[in-house]
Amino acid sequence: MSATTQHDLKLTRPLAFFDLETTGINTQSDRIIEIAVVKYPPRGTIREFEHRINPEISIPAAATAIHGITDADVALAPTFAQIAQRLLDFLEDCDLSGFNIRRFDLPLLQQEFRRCGLEFDASTRKVIDVQTIYHMKEPRDLSAALRFYCQRDHIGAHGAMADVRATAEIFSAQLQRYNDLPREIDALETVVHPKDPSWVDDDGRLVWQGNNVILTFGKHRGTPLQNVIQRDRDYIQWILDGSFPEATKDVIRRMMDGVMPKPAST
Repeated sequence: MSATTQHDLKLTRPLAFFDLETTGINTQSDRIIEIAVVKYPPRGTIREFEHRINPEISIPAAATAIHGITDADVALAPTFAQIAQRLLDFLEDCDLSGFNIRRFDLPLLQQEFRRCGLEFDASTRKVIDVQTIYHMKEPRDLSAALRFYCQRDHIGAHGAMADVRATAEIFSAQLQRYNDLPREIDALETVVHPKDPSWVDDDGRLVWQGNNVILTFGKHRGTPLQNVIQRDRDYIQWILDGSFPEATKDVIRRMMDGVMPKPAST
């Protein structure tokens, strides 16, 4: 038997909306520092779960600049392991919803549970990503951007020169519209594509630890890349042949050729 929530949804089991604040954007190595859940039951009272969490690692300045949470703010908070069972119980038998949860929040949450020896199985749950609905109903292609920022239709869409001219026009309109955007390219890139200074590649699959490049994923997670190159070439080839980002592969290829990357601070 189903019921209707205030969202006009017919629910047969609870629907939990959740959001995470984290130390970064790598779903394998970054940690949760705040979680909020609002659970809508098929009938009865809406329930909420909210917690600050000590990630047990330092919160990078780039992350603090986004959510405002510092190491001091979570120093006395419980670790994820200390709240994991309560959170798992709260989410029992729930379908899930949120904004961009399929690509980010959900895989990061599952990774946190795995570190505690708990399994959060999403295959038995329905997952409704609100961002997907947004992009499906409100086009986010170049033509839509040109109409939004420049109030004109994109004549010659998908012709290379027409597209590149439209992109430059949109960029100019964005700079006029958003006064808080830096005008210097270096600063603008930092705002648009924030990168943790410990990252060697573009998304933190390889990070600096002292003078060593460390893997943050897979069976060799936490191991210096140079050691893996020397001892497990099959694994390295698996990465190079796989769907990993090209920036990650480029670092590996250079190190295989004996060329070490330089930390951003040098």
